[in-house]
Amino acid sequence: MTDKIHFARIAIVGAGLIGSSVARAIVRAGVAGTLAVTDKDEAVLAEARELGFAHEFHDDAKKAVQDADLVILAVPVGAMASVGAAIAPVLKAGAIISDVGSVKEGVFSALEPLLPDTVHLIPGHPVAGTEQSGPSAGFASLFDGRWCIITPPEAVDDEALGRLTCFWEALGSKVEIMTAKHHDLVLAITSHVPHLIAYNIVGTASDLEEVTRSEVIKYSAGGFRDFTRIAASDPTMWRDVFLNNKEAVLEMLGRFSEDLTALQRAIRWGDGDALFDLFTRTRDIRRRIIDAGQDEEAADFGRHHKE
Repeated sequence: MTDKIHFARIAIVGAGLIGSSVARAIVRAGVAGTLAVTDKDEAVLAEARELGFAHEFHDDAKKAVQDADLVILAVPVGAMASVGAAIAPVLKAGAIISDVGSVKEGVFSALEPLLPDTVHLIPGHPVAGTEQSGPSAGFASLFDGRWCIITPPEAVDDEALGRLTCFWEALGSKVEIMTAKHHDLVLAITSHVPHLIAYNIVGTASDLEEVTRSEVIKYSAGGFRDFTRIAASDPTMWRDVFLNNKEAVLEMLGRFSEDLTALQRAIRWGDGDALFDLFTRTRDIRRRIIDAGQDEEAADFGRHHKE
C-alpha cells in the first residue's frame, strides 16, 4: 500500500535534524509532487537551501503550507502554538497536519483550538534521532526500521489516518497507534527520564571538573561518554519536552528514585545477590533491544549513516 501513497504538496515547518531528515526521506520515497521547507531561522534556512533537499524554501511559513495536502511541524513543542496560529488561516481544507514532537498531549492541546475544523490534526512521533542538530545533520535513512507512533484523536478521519500511516511506512518506519496519554507515559521512561539523568550526571561531572583538574574528561570511559552524547542533544527541544510532559516525567522520576534508594541500600549493606540480580535483568533488556532491531552491537560513536 505504501507504493500508492502520494501527496501533491508536502510542507515541512522546521529544517533541523528531524525536519531535514523527513525531507530527505520524502525525496527518497518519491511521495511528494512538490516539497516545501520553511524555517524562521535565516541561517538554518540558508543552509537548507544550499543543501537542496526540497523543491521550495520559504522564510514565511504561510507561503510554505499554502495548498499543502500534508504539513509536518518539526519545531520544538513550545513553538507549536505560535506556528499553529500563524499557518491556520491559509491551511487547505482536508489537509493533514502532523508533527514529530516527543510529547503528544501537549501538542494536541496547543494546536487543536487554533486549527480550522476543515483540517485533520493527527499528532505523530518518529522515535528516531541523534545528538546532532541542524540541516546538515539529517539523513534519509534515519527512520528506517524505527517506530513512528501516531496518536490520533478519538474523532479521527480514518482515511486521513490511513494516509499518514502509509506516509511514515513509505519513509521506512514501523507504525504504532496509541493514545497521546499512553505515548507520553511510555516515552517518559524510555526517553525523557534517561535524558534528564544524562543532563544531571554530566552537570555533576562539570562541577567536579575543576576539583579533579580535568581528570573527569581525561579518563572518561564508555559509560560517561554515552551520557555526554545524550546530554549534547538540542537544549531548546528538551527544555520544551520536560515542561510539556511534566506529569509523566515526575511520575517516572518518583519510581526511579524508589529503585535508586533500593540500590543504594544494597550497596550499603553489601547485598551482592541483589546487585547481581539487577545487573542480570538489565543486561537482558539490552539484548532484547538488539534482538528487536532497535540497535546494533556496535557502539554509536563513529557510525556512518546511509543517505
